Amino acid sequence: MLIARRAALKLALAAVPAAYVSTAFVSSALLSPAYAVDALPAARFVGWAQNFNDYEIAAGRMALAKSGNEIVRGFATRMIAEHTEAAEILVKSRSEAGVSYAPDPAAQPNTVAVLQRLNALQGPEFDTAYANAEVGSHMNAVDQLGAYSQNGDNGALRRYAQAQFPKAKEQLEVARRMAGGRS
Repeated sequence: MLIARRAALKLALAAVPAAYVSTAFVSSALLSPAYAVDALPAARFVGWAQNFNDYEIAAGRMALAKSGNEIVRGFATRMIAEHTEAAEILVKSRSEAGVSYAPDPAAQPNTVAVLQRLNALQGPEFDTAYANAEVGSHMNAVDQLGAYSQNGDNGALRRYAQAQFPKAKEQLEVARRMAGGRS
């Protein structure tokens, strides 16, 4: 059943033009039939989480500026609020953990490229690209937060991941409905 769902998702993503789906956010679940995401080391996890929150806030602000679609605008407003709160919690968790920020420019998500692609689009093309980028970014978030919440090497950051994981799963489901036009 799981393999059939993955195959259906791969087929669905293959049908979407490449301009709308960034490979920067393709989850490892789509690339391999059997996968496990390893928990990042604490400093890299902090870098990933900060990058993810910053991306979601920036993409949400862009969506508010570029979209007239009520569903897209509602989702963007929610992402700005929830990821602003997550970023504040991350600062506290990072301080409690005594971990510094370690950006990893080679790691996913490649947020700058996605934001540049989104910025070049208008109207319904923007809405479609934004929705698909949100699905991809949240698939990656579910992978990373799930891995760190189970196997992270720092208690304070593991608690952060455990708190954010169910939120990311719920956001992913909403993003999928938005991308499928069923919101």
